[in-house]
Amino acid sequence: MLKFLLFLLITIPLVELYVLIEVGSSIGGLATILLCLGTAALGATLVRYQGLKTIISAQESFMRGQAPTEQVLHGILLALTGILLVTPGFVTDILGFLLLIPALRNYLVVLFIAQQAQKIEQQRRFRQEYHDVIDIEIEPQRDPIKDRLQSYDR
Repeated sequence: MLKFLLFLLITIPLVELYVLIEVGSSIGGLATILLCLGTAALGATLVRYQGLKTIISAQESFMRGQAPTEQVLHGILLALTGILLVTPGFVTDILGFLLLIPALRNYLVVLFIAQQAQKIEQQRRFRQEYHDVIDIEIEPQRDPIKDRLQSYDR
């Protein structure tokens, strides 16, 4: 996982730089900068709106006495979306705008929950198969020299 993150940290800026140079050479530098700022502003507004909807949905879950698990995961994805959208570049903007689609976000949340449920089930089965418990008591080891010295003190 750490290698994958390192790979992303190296490749994403390089790809972004390449795309920015290509777009800049096509539409001009100022237009490219304005387009980046515009997508960041639009994205921030959309993330704020969907974030408020997610908070309201989480509060409704609390009112019904349910844990807002899905809403929390949606919130995490929206936070990632916000980071992607304010990062300068078009590739991260595309990824961010994709995560703004509620159906895609919901699919990712359901997929994550299913994977976690599968891991929990595997751990439960493992514990059932290997449920042998060995109960031991540890007694401190006696020091013969200390015992001999104590016998002289008496």
